[in-house]
Amino acid sequence: MKLIEVTPENALQETFFCIKDTKRHGFKDKHNWFEKRYTEGMRIKILKSDADKMLGFIEYVPAKFAWRPIEGDNYMFIHCIYIYSKKERQKGYGALLLKDAENEAKANGLDGLCVMTSDGGWLANKSLFEKNDFHQIETKDRFQLLVKTWNTAALLPKLIDWHAEQKKYKGWHLLYSDQCPWNEKSSEAILNLAMDVGLDMTLTKITSVKEAKAAPSGFGVFNLLRDGRLIVDHYISHTRFKNILKKELNLKV
Repeated sequence: MKLIEVTPENALQETFFCIKDTKRHGFKDKHNWFEKRYTEGMRIKILKSDADKMLGFIEYVPAKFAWRPIEGDNYMFIHCIYIYSKKERQKGYGALLLKDAENEAKANGLDGLCVMTSDGGWLANKSLFEKNDFHQIETKDRFQLLVKTWNTAALLPKLIDWHAEQKKYKGWHLLYSDQCPWNEKSSEAILNLAMDVGLDMTLTKITSVKEAKAAPSGFGVFNLLRDGRLIVDHYISHTRFKNILKKELNLKV
């Protein structure tokens, strides 16, 4: 096993694991985003076999710079963690990646690790973390906030109320960021279909930590709303949005 740190300088060679085609627009967006975040302590590590096969990856950052609606300045926050093959998921690789994040947090004088999980898609479920001494401290909608701390006197992190943020958005709104390299493709598909059916869609790119923490959903970096109501909190396909329009507007598209 070897753990490779992705940097702005070697990203074209190592990729970001979740997107490997360096010619894709989404890769370039992620690279530009990551270059700015790296100075804030954002780290991406890829786990490889001795034969250089990619097995999994982790992305983490000090929680004050996390692109999720969370407060917890004295914690390291895990954005994403993934082991690619199901047959590789019972070999301790996830624990190895978590240990790397823990070591980084301790080296930076932080009090613990925290993560948002979900029983649905787009985030890992909580089983891996509970096996590695995390415990759940809060839940909202489909999300759970888990923490592992080595300082029992430390203040615990907490979720920011994204429900309150939803009320600000009247009409159709799509807010997204380049934290996930697949958001741009989905946003383009949604906007194009909206234009095809004459739907007034306000498109906003989230470009700062402050904006991400004030996002109107738990996932934070992709938000589709209508009249203050969250419809989708993760990137979707052209077909999925078409089905949403059929349901929402009774349109034949």
